[in-house]
Amino acid sequence: MTPTSAPEGGSRVDMLVVTTRKPSTDPNVLFTGERGFDYLIDEVAVSLPPASARTPGQVQWPRTSTPDPTKEFAVLSVQRRNLDQIDEWFEKQAGVDGRLMIFIHGFNTRFGVAVFRYAQIIKDSGAPVAPVLFTWPSRGGIYSYNYDRESTNFSRDALEAGLLRAAHNDKVKEITVLAHSMGAWLAMEALRQSAIREGRVPAKVTNVILASPDLDIDVFVRQFQMLGPERPKFTIFVSNDDRALRLSRLIAGNVGRLGSINPSREPYLSMLENSGVTVIDMSKLRTGDRLNHSKFAESPDVVKLIGQRLIEGQPLTDSRVGIGDHVSALAIGATKFVGSAAGVIISTPIALVDPATRESLGHQLDGMSDAAAGTVSAATPQ
Repeated sequence: MTPTSAPEGGSRVDMLVVTTRKPSTDPNVLFTGERGFDYLIDEVAVSLPPASARTPGQVQWPRTSTPDPTKEFAVLSVQRRNLDQIDEWFEKQAGVDGRLMIFIHGFNTRFGVAVFRYAQIIKDSGAPVAPVLFTWPSRGGIYSYNYDRESTNFSRDALEAGLLRAAHNDKVKEITVLAHSMGAWLAMEALRQSAIREGRVPAKVTNVILASPDLDIDVFVRQFQMLGPERPKFTIFVSNDDRALRLSRLIAGNVGRLGSINPSREPYLSMLENSGVTVIDMSKLRTGDRLNHSKFAESPDVVKLIGQRLIEGQPLTDSRVGIGDHVSALAIGATKFVGSAAGVIISTPIALVDPATRESLGHQLDGMSDAAAGTVSAATPQ
């Protein structure tokens, strides 16, 4: 019989998943990459294999429709929740410290990939937070860049509503927003929209982490300014060898992306000089990521840094960070910028990911990134 709980020596991550995706007719997939006009909420329990069967920073992807929890990630249960039950979840999961972390994935990410990646981040970071995943309609294909980008715009109202709902809950004391790649655009738009509507970003949103942000640099500056003087602390993870962002830059008309800047060079040094932003440069860091686009999650040192330092309120620029010579933390400036239904429990593990499809897409993206790298190689280094 298939286990319904984490295996001996394994672990379990319980997260709240909020999505603007359209439900799938396939119970092993749950949600498609198409857009749903009502955002849906699920409690999802993910099982991770024992430490002996996994490497920190990596997801052990299921190889069949019936995952083996002793060797692979598996979803143990899914429960549909309504808005009132969200508040109950916050109260149950937030704990004494009342910390919440909302993760927003990037481009080319299917539902199951987002769920398992966030479970890995939570486990490997050791972050003392209640995990919330906001997953928007990405088709999970390299030729759907524009569709995915428009899907982030489609989803910003729902993300803003979720942030405000969490901020208004008495049990939630502190919210960190962690956004990867194209998800950084969605995060910044939702925060900007909230600041305009409410007069400021909710005070409980204390940290915003942008990992390899696929964001036009000039647009980010405008968004950042619109957050007003009472903005959260910002940390940006960058890597100037990010091959996925080279492709994004090509698609965007050769406009630089925030996640691939060199923060020690002009014009970025001057641009960030008075922002109070912390920049983590991962350019020298090597992981198993062929695109150098998910270093923040695949490096055990960096993901632990997120959990043990930033989430606990310790400065990333502290000299005792101790993450080696391959990652540098730069404190750039210290002043301000001027300027619906009852739940249905699935009691057996669910294969949310088709590994063959994922591997095929990875190879295609790798090849396209090689081509993009050649096209932009003569451009001024970011």
